[in-house]
Amino acid sequence: MVRLTTSVRQRILEQNEGFSKRTYSEERNSEEERIYTISGGELHIRAIGKTSWADSRYDKEWIASDEETHRFLYKYQSKMNLDGIE
Repeated sequence: MVRLTTSVRQRILEQNEGFSKRTYSEERNSEEERIYTISGGELHIRAIGKTSWADSRYDKEWIASDEETHRFLYKYQSKMNLDGIE
């Protein structure tokens, strides 16, 4: 397992341009789909969901923080190209 320092995270992002992952979560009063995409050396997140309230649909996009990027790469590094990264 690679140690995810700031420079290693950046190399992984650059080496995995175009990588995409979808996740789904469902709780008692809400459901959400998240689409993670690596583009331009950054992790982009799009969250689409709804809650039990009638007007509660949402569709948000943002660039992941360092902490969000670290958690994502830690969780999914086994699915990414890590050639030459130690």
